[in-house]
Amino acid sequence: MSTVETVVVVGLGYIGLPTAAALADNGVRVHGVDVSVATVDAVAQGRVPFAEPDLADVVHRVVTSGALTASVSTPAADAFIVAVPTPFLDDRSADLSYVRAAAEQVAPVLTGGEIIILESTSPPGTTETLGAWIQELRPDLALAGTATGRPELALAYCPERVLPGRIMVEIVENDRVIGGLTPECAERAAEVYRRFCRGELLLTDARTAELCKLVENSYRDVNIAFANELANVCDELDIDVWRVIELANHHPRVKILRPGPGVGGHCIAVDPWFIVAAAPGRTPLIRAAREVNDARPQAVVDQVLAAVAGRPGVRVATLGLAFKADVDDLRESPAVTVATGIADALAGTGEVLAVEPYVEQLPVTMRNRRNIRLVDLQEAMTTADVVVLLVDHRQFADAAPGPDGPVVIDTRGLWAGTRG
Repeated sequence: MSTVETVVVVGLGYIGLPTAAALADNGVRVHGVDVSVATVDAVAQGRVPFAEPDLADVVHRVVTSGALTASVSTPAADAFIVAVPTPFLDDRSADLSYVRAAAEQVAPVLTGGEIIILESTSPPGTTETLGAWIQELRPDLALAGTATGRPELALAYCPERVLPGRIMVEIVENDRVIGGLTPECAERAAEVYRRFCRGELLLTDARTAELCKLVENSYRDVNIAFANELANVCDELDIDVWRVIELANHHPRVKILRPGPGVGGHCIAVDPWFIVAAAPGRTPLIRAAREVNDARPQAVVDQVLAAVAGRPGVRVATLGLAFKADVDDLRESPAVTVATGIADALAGTGEVLAVEPYVEQLPVTMRNRRNIRLVDLQEAMTTADVVVLLVDHRQFADAAPGPDGPVVIDTRGLWAGTRG
């Protein structure tokens, strides 16, 4: 029988809220905490403040039943899950201020015996740092394994491994890596995840688990960089990159990924820098891949500008602003960077028609530019001189212009081979 009956989830974003909902839907009393009053109010009313398939139904159900509650204050609980942002600073090291703030929220309500689990993507050693912060705030308590005689706290790290758009499936089905400050801490954390996870729970130490999460996303980043660099080469040589990849992938040991306008989201675009910062002299490949992917949006902008050169008053439609298909998540989105870059280059000479079916207004970073408008797909496709497909949303799949239509730059290959 589990001894974890109450859980507090600190951070009700793209990971924290689904985690809270999954626990509450499996017999755990969960309280969600967030610094955003708007987010807390939405969750307390059974609403989800962002788009994610199947999440709204679960949240409504568990809030209605009383299994999930929410507030800006932190109550006592058997377990605490910290799922707050960890962006990078100007020097590309991790900004752990949100983790520190979470420690300050949790520390006052601790009595000893609780398990505190960090889910935020973090550099190796962050779980230990979280423990040190809590000890600093609560010197009357001790961390597990220190044998001080004071009431002990267990600490562990368990990163998410979910894909936006499939979170409610993968949060249950995917294997989880759980790293504790001690083996006993890892087992205590596993007790929490057994309440809703059907995937295998893989126990290790905290630093290994932290690096494992970074390695998973860095591996993907390096492979994406190869595809994006190949796209740059093919653009220069006037060769169809999609045909090259299709043919090369017929080799039994080759599986090249599809290029795009860059890499976005909070994970793949960020996590590799945490490894680089941890071992800067040992990571030339990871750094190079990140630089290739960071430079890819400008390469797409340059490609568009070459297509519109000498065309005053040109209208460029950019299809998609999200960082990936079929979600409303614009975090670190290369599509936003490309659309903004085109608008800046065409200031006074052209207009950008931005299409994003999952948002109702432009992001704040784009609103101060007078030559960007958010329009629907029909207006964009019937009035644009150039169409730039940046996100392969399902709504765009059948919208390819004919051969006599506008100039098309398809960065996702969604329309490859469909334009005659």
